[in-house]
Amino acid sequence: MNPNYQECIQACLECMEACNYCFDSCLSEDDVKMMADCIRLDRECADICAFAAKSMQSNSPFAKQICQLCADICEACGNECKKHSAEHCQRCAEACFKCAEACRRMA
Repeated sequence: MNPNYQECIQACLECMEACNYCFDSCLSEDDVKMMADCIRLDRECADICAFAAKSMQSNSPFAKQICQLCADICEACGNECKKHSAEHCQRCAEACFKCAEACRRMA
């Protein structure tokens, strides 16, 4: 595995974890309907982060393109999470932006 990938893989896995936690926590909020976009993006972001990490671990020839897409989705998810005051959303936004930055460096 390319050692340059390590930091990005770590950021992807942390973001995936934050998104999965945020997704689950959003389902417990009083106004779940208001959290719909957040939930949708959390799921999509967690999936692409897992996929990006896997592509780097297996040294995929498409890793750079996948990381670019991952960065775009992380940014969208971070921007959505930032709109909500819940702590899990704020923490998730932070992880998303950190991951987007790491993925952009990779791409």
